[in-house]
Amino acid sequence: MSAPASPLWPAMAEAEIDELGRELDELRREVLDDLGEVDARYIRRLIAFQRGLEAASRVVLTVGARRRWAWWGGVVGLTVAKTLENLEIGHNVMHGQWDWMADPKIHSTTWEWDNCVPAEHWKHTHNFLHHTYTNVLGVDRDLGYSVLRVDRHQKWHPVYLAQPFYNVLLALFFEQMSTLYDLGYYQSTKTKTDEELKEHAKVILRKVAEQNVKDYVAFPALAGRNAVPVLLANLTANLVRSVWIHQISLCGHFPGEVPVFTEEWLENETRGRWYLRQMVASCNFEGGRLVDLLSGYLSHQIEHHLYPDLPSRRYAHLAPRVREICERHGLPYHTGPFAKQVAGHWKKVFRMAFPGG
Repeated sequence: MSAPASPLWPAMAEAEIDELGRELDELRREVLDDLGEVDARYIRRLIAFQRGLEAASRVVLTVGARRRWAWWGGVVGLTVAKTLENLEIGHNVMHGQWDWMADPKIHSTTWEWDNCVPAEHWKHTHNFLHHTYTNVLGVDRDLGYSVLRVDRHQKWHPVYLAQPFYNVLLALFFEQMSTLYDLGYYQSTKTKTDEELKEHAKVILRKVAEQNVKDYVAFPALAGRNAVPVLLANLTANLVRSVWIHQISLCGHFPGEVPVFTEEWLENETRGRWYLRQMVASCNFEGGRLVDLLSGYLSHQIEHHLYPDLPSRRYAHLAPRVREICERHGLPYHTGPFAKQVAGHWKKVFRMAFPGG
């Protein structure tokens, strides 16, 4: 038995796939055995820095939002703080990357992030569905987010002609549109009753209301006569964060010739085959240490998909060894400059808007 050949990699004997799995498991064990105080200090300091930056930015906006320098300074600070909270902190904490610390305040079961999507919903659609069934057509709903055609195996429909335009809307309102994502899964699979769906929707609406009241009512109200510029600053920070996260997300799986798998691949999928699928269906991008941090180290998407519960700060150190393993087994290691990967996913969005592809 062997993994079928692809234009991107040669056929692999099952024994070689098993060996691949053993190598990657060993690499994982090395990191787990090495985790310690340096890692714990990193996440605690980062959370303290993020919260301090957000607080300082809000104070600057509340007091001086009518001054141009204060408004722009507050917007930049707030955008960076919100981005750090969502990507390098919230997303990774909810993956269980810091559960080994046994700190109830920094744990996947207790963390609630600064986002309209309830943490419990995100952990189901993202952590479970996407990371388990990465790029499996008909199972991984992150494949085009159920609205984009990103592979020729997806049946074409005239509505896709407009996808370059609604991809722009998806970028601008990624946070808001993501709130419907988990609900859409249950509606499409009919795994919840109508009553359960209503309760599910109530949880979403409650979280959306909390976020909107905080950013667009409470903080503007605290600013008094600066209410309008503060509201606009909060809106700007949220829009920029949304666009940034959208670009990071699409860069992770859609640029270039990244394969899509059929459900048949999942039949009797071994640990090695799961690793193989994660490696070839993920894309890295290169942009330097600041981009790594602001992307939550999803610039190392390959390493993240291989080891979603290992601390993200370790991915950059794992990358050279993962790449060497890929090369030794004749597997592709998708990576490239950030601008090239962004252009690549937009090129695919335009190309797949038309029949064929």
